[in-house]
Amino acid sequence: MIKAAAIVPAAPRLEAVLERMRLLHPKVIDLSLGRIEGLLAKLGNPERRLPPVIHVAGTNGKGSTVAFLRAMAEAAGLRVHVYTSPHLVHFHERIRLAGHFIDDDRLAGLLEEVEQVNGGAPITFFEITTAAAFLAFAEEPADLVLLEVGLGGRLDATNVIQAPAVSVLTRISMDHLQFLGDSIGAIAAEKAGIIKPGCPVVAGPQVDMAVTDVFQDVATRLGSPLALAGRDWSVEATADGFRYCDAARTLDLPLPALAGAHQIANAGTAIAAVTQLALPIGEAAVRQGLASVEWPARLQHLRRGPLVEMLPTGWDLHLDGGHNDSAGEVLARHLAGWRADGRPLDIIFGMLGSKRPLDFLRPLAPHVRRLRAVAIPGEAASVTAAEAADLARQAGMEAADFPDVTTALADLVALGGDGEPARVLICGSLYLAGTILAANG
Repeated sequence: MIKAAAIVPAAPRLEAVLERMRLLHPKVIDLSLGRIEGLLAKLGNPERRLPPVIHVAGTNGKGSTVAFLRAMAEAAGLRVHVYTSPHLVHFHERIRLAGHFIDDDRLAGLLEEVEQVNGGAPITFFEITTAAAFLAFAEEPADLVLLEVGLGGRLDATNVIQAPAVSVLTRISMDHLQFLGDSIGAIAAEKAGIIKPGCPVVAGPQVDMAVTDVFQDVATRLGSPLALAGRDWSVEATADGFRYCDAARTLDLPLPALAGAHQIANAGTAIAAVTQLALPIGEAAVRQGLASVEWPARLQHLRRGPLVEMLPTGWDLHLDGGHNDSAGEVLARHLAGWRADGRPLDIIFGMLGSKRPLDFLRPLAPHVRRLRAVAIPGEAASVTAAEAADLARQAGMEAADFPDVTTALADLVALGGDGEPARVLICGSLYLAGTILAANG
C-alpha cells in the first residue's frame, strides 16, 4: 500500500528541528516581508552576500524552468546553488549547494542557528527555511543562485533580493486565489512584484494578454529592461526539435529531455534568461542542458518499483504533479498526442481541496477511459476519494473511489488486463506525486 508523504525520514536531528519550525507560527501561509527581513538583518543579511541570482516566479513552469537553468549552467561548468519548493520525498531536495543536495546535518545546524537568532518570534516555516537557505548559499562559493518563489512574488519570503541578475516570470494562471487575488491581472501583479528597478526581466509565453500588459507596465515604471516572449524572443516546434530566436541569435535545438510540448516554452524561457547573464553559458551548454535536464513528477515515466511491477506486459505508468486549470490544459494536449497510437489511458487522481479539481479534470475527460480517485495520504486538506470521484463524473468521466493508489491500480489492471496494453497516469498533486516517488522508489 502507498502510504503518507515524507515516508523517507530526515536524519533525527533535522526531523526534530523541522517539527519545531512548524510550530512557530499559527498560519501555514502568511505572506509578508517584515518577519523575514527582520530575521535576515539579525543574521547579518546573508541574502546580500550571494552570487548572481536568477529569481523565478509564475504559476506554471517555475520548477521546470529552474531545472533547465541549472542543467544549462552546470553544463557550462558553473557551480550553481538552487532553492525550490515543495520537496517531493525528502526535505533537503529544496536546497542544492553547488550541484548537490544539502547534507541533513548541515541543514539541521543552519536551521538551529536561525532558530536561535529568531528567538521564538512568530515566523512561518517557509520564512525560516528560506533564511537557512540564504545562510548556506552565502557560506558556500558558487557562480549562480537559482531562486524559486514559494507563493506569489511580491510578499514571498524569497523577494528580499535587492538586485537580481535576472527576474524570470513563467506562465501565469488562476491559482491560490485566496492569497493572490481573483483576477488574472491581480495575480500577475503579485508575480510581477519580483521585478526590481533597473534589473533585467524575462517573461515566458502567456495565454492572456492582460498578463503581459501588467508585466510591461511594471517593467516600464521601474526602468527594468523586459525580454517578452513573442515580442523580443520566441520558440517554435520544428520537425525534429525546436527553434529559439531573439534579436542576436537563432538556435535550432533538439527537443528537451522533459516530456511535453509545454517544456519547449519553459526551455525557451531559460535560454532567454541565460542570455542576460554575464556568464559563459553558450550554445553547447544549452544543448547539453536540454539533453541532461531532470525534474521528477513532470510527465515522468516510472520504469521500476512495486507499482510498475503490478502492470501487465506492455503497460506504462506515468506521474505528473500539475494541479491547476492551466496544468490540466497543458496535460490534455499531451494526452491528445498519446491517443495517436490508440492505447487507452486510465487515470489515478487526487488533489488538495484548495485547488479547483473540476477545472483541472474537464480538459482531460476526452482522453480518459477510466478514472480512479484517491485521497492524498497524510494530507488533511485533500479532497476525499469519494468527492474526487464525483467531480470526475461531473467532468464526464467513468469514475470510482478507492482507499489508496495500490488498490486503485489493481482495479484498473483487473478491468483492462486482458485487453490491449494501456497507459496509467497518476496525477493531480505534487503531494500525491511525492508519496508515489517515496513508496515506489
